[in-house]
Amino acid sequence: MESCPYPIADLLPHAGRMVLLDRVRGFTDTMIEADFRVDRRSPFFEAGQGIAAHIAIEWMAQACGAFVGLEARMQGKPVRIGFLLGSRNFKAERPWFREGERLVVRAELVFRDGETGVFDCTLHDAKPQARAQLTLHQPADLAAVLISQGVDVTKLGIG
Repeated sequence: MESCPYPIADLLPHAGRMVLLDRVRGFTDTMIEADFRVDRRSPFFEAGQGIAAHIAIEWMAQACGAFVGLEARMQGKPVRIGFLLGSRNFKAERPWFREGERLVVRAELVFRDGETGVFDCTLHDAKPQARAQLTLHQPADLAAVLISQGVDVTKLGIG
């Protein structure tokens, strides 16, 4: 596993508090590991509870995004927006993650066909805490996708 030369925020199209991962721990040509600490500053934190387990899907999706963002950066290309199309077989071992816990998310590429990829993802501390298979799509022409959905891209500054 190689170390990552970039901060996580440079690999994702997210900004500010929506970057939910702290750093990339390492990567290969088909896998990435990132970690984070459950923090009350997260937009998903609920006082007295922590962060609900279903947010693990977003942590996993951001790890997948960091994987393709890292690929792009290493090829001298910009980081681009992608979409989570769906998840399969999501299972969490508990309903909440508590403040201060440090967790590791691992995303392994199992299939890629052009703009679409499938990743097997796990979230763990000393033992597995959640898992899912995610399907993501990163369109080459984001403006065309948005226009096809009736979005006025001129207001977004991308068309």
